[in-house]
Amino acid sequence: MLSQEQELILSEYSGLYDIVVPQDNLLRRINTLVDFSFVYQELVDKYCSDNGRMAESPIRMFKYLLLKVIYDISDVDVVERSRYDMSFKYFLGMAPEEDVINPSSLCKFRKLRLKDMDLMNLLIKKTVDIAIDKGVIKSRTIIVDATHTASRSNPYSPVEILRLRSKQLRKVIYDADESIKDSLPKKNEDEDLVHELDYTKELLDIVSDQASLAEIPAVKQRLNLLRETLADIEDHYTTSKDEDARVGHKSEDSSFFGYKTHIAMSDERIITAAVITSGEKGDGPQLESLVEQSRSNGMEVDTVIGDTAYSGIENLRLAEDEKNGFELISKLHPVISNGFRKEEDKFDFNKDAGMFVCPAGHMAIRKARQGKKDGRCNQVWTYYFDTEKCKTCSRREGCYKDGAKVKTYSVSIRTEEQNRLMEFQKTPEFTLKARERYKIEAKNAELKHVFGYDRAESYGLYSMQMQGAITIFAANIKRILKLI
Repeated sequence: MLSQEQELILSEYSGLYDIVVPQDNLLRRINTLVDFSFVYQELVDKYCSDNGRMAESPIRMFKYLLLKVIYDISDVDVVERSRYDMSFKYFLGMAPEEDVINPSSLCKFRKLRLKDMDLMNLLIKKTVDIAIDKGVIKSRTIIVDATHTASRSNPYSPVEILRLRSKQLRKVIYDADESIKDSLPKKNEDEDLVHELDYTKELLDIVSDQASLAEIPAVKQRLNLLRETLADIEDHYTTSKDEDARVGHKSEDSSFFGYKTHIAMSDERIITAAVITSGEKGDGPQLESLVEQSRSNGMEVDTVIGDTAYSGIENLRLAEDEKNGFELISKLHPVISNGFRKEEDKFDFNKDAGMFVCPAGHMAIRKARQGKKDGRCNQVWTYYFDTEKCKTCSRREGCYKDGAKVKTYSVSIRTEEQNRLMEFQKTPEFTLKARERYKIEAKNAELKHVFGYDRAESYGLYSMQMQGAITIFAANIKRILKLI
């Protein structure tokens, strides 16, 4: 049951907040900046107004999740800190003497109350509205990119992740009291999950029994993290796999297992749109959604800045749309602009004959246009050479494969849109605007290193979307506070 109105908790001790929580405190400033009543309005239909036990305020529960992200701590630790940290109590709207919730309530809130919500767009729109209202967003430019988040189950097996968490716990224990080393259980050396689970439980029991040690903040945090990991692995047991996560590639020789968050950000570094996909999805196809969402969230978009992933033919045509178009600052991929080959491997073009000439001086004997005209992929001109000359050529090694029936050389045919972008790339205006792309790289780093967005907190795309929504909300609010 949820009360129809939010009650103001009065206490004879409330005056303490004016003494111990300064005006420039981050959480006090967030409370002043954001009217969190929108949370109540969005969630009120998820509660029963006249049946059951009185529920915790959805505003307070949302704020708990926000604190988790801002300070990158576990459910257990955010609740524990709210027990004694006066800035947390103030932010949560608690009386100084008021008791805290059970940490399990946060899990229930995420699963039951936030389910089936477009939380991402709701929270982003809220922050963009605040930014516009405060005069923070002045530009009409968005910068787009994608950042990677590793799945909770990757790259470690259940045994590996337990060993990692146990090692982290032992390290902080040794820093506090190295003499305890002899009383800890013998580490499991095999790959049997059951044995590793037994070792983990024994380690937790021994450390937890050392009250003076277990209450040290650094030890306590590692204890809680190991307990959460243990519980999670026991739930999933031997599988411990994220069914929604996929293998994606950061570069030619670097891969990850997890998710991608495709981001649009204003020139003032306020995130205006985001789309979360599994890791294998390409960046370019998300551009249309990012532009549409940014505009829907209140951002005027005249210019889009991105890397080569966004210069596909569909996006070029989207940019040139008469009604919804924009200026696209994205270089053509080198494969399109320069071809597949290195400079030293290129053949020379004889403009008089209209044919390519190989490094040995042999001219192509014919050419053919290949590929579909559907506009999805570039067509190519394929030039054919006399294989009888190739067989005896002194430079055939690495160029002609013995026994091959044909020797060809292909070049991509650029579309009119690609040719126009090629010319635009040469202008000082393009060069100047392209320099702004570094800003979103810094934003991606901030999300990962400040807000813990480098790794998923739970399993599944839905959980990743929720984590992304609250993380972006926190990042945007902090950025607005810095700019006003």
